[in-house]
Amino acid sequence: MTTPKKALTIAGIDCSGGAGVLADIKTFQERDVYGLCANTVQVAMEPVTWGHLIHPLDIEVVREQFRTAMAIGVDAVKTGMLPAASSIREVGRMLKESGQKNIVIDPVMVCKGANVPVFPENTTAMIEALMSIATVTTPNTFEASQLAGMDELKSEEDMMEAAKRIHDYGAQNVIIKAARIFGDKAVDMLYDGKDFTWIREPRLETKWTHGAGCSFSACVTAELAKGNSVAQAFQTAHLYLRAALEESFPFNEVTGPVYHHALAKRLHGE
Repeated sequence: MTTPKKALTIAGIDCSGGAGVLADIKTFQERDVYGLCANTVQVAMEPVTWGHLIHPLDIEVVREQFRTAMAIGVDAVKTGMLPAASSIREVGRMLKESGQKNIVIDPVMVCKGANVPVFPENTTAMIEALMSIATVTTPNTFEASQLAGMDELKSEEDMMEAAKRIHDYGAQNVIIKAARIFGDKAVDMLYDGKDFTWIREPRLETKWTHGAGCSFSACVTAELAKGNSVAQAFQTAHLYLRAALEESFPFNEVTGPVYHHALAKRLHGE
């Protein structure tokens, strides 16, 4: 019997199952990786407006979960929503002391549909405590602009400049996901400190995108856990999320999630 590779997500639990820990665990499973979690936040939603109700867990609870995962052993770790600067710094310290080699930082700053950071004071803590230990960081364009200290990103040149600035903080690889700033195309970009790799495709016209960022970064994490390169993980995550978006569906008139089983279903002829 072959022991599966294992990945840990340190993130919040979205009770709808569309984003956060549950999206990460679904993605790990779809990519043939065993998933573990350390929950940082419990998130619920208002039934009509889908406004987010955020309930942080005490950092000691997060620390205990992390110790459990480290005792089991994992091949890659990702972070998602971390609710306060103090928790960001503590998670950064734990990851640094753990000696983990494959660390994916998804610098979550907003909940879907928002355009301002949930916790604005966290940006500095992310830069100081997380970027320097990141094998890969996966900001969307809003998060990238905040990390880079730039105005709204509006072009590929802006994306390149933001990636360079974020790389200067110590992140080994920067992936910026641009689904909204171009009218007719979606762009994913990988910067490894030397070269830029681009994936440009026609933009999908769907508003059912809940959990897209979490699922993308989780796929990158799973691929690194299996020993694949960052470049390979980038390509696979793009294909995985594209399929998930193409089969996304509504929860209600406001929001709906990506469908995590979409790529496997196609590959297996289901």
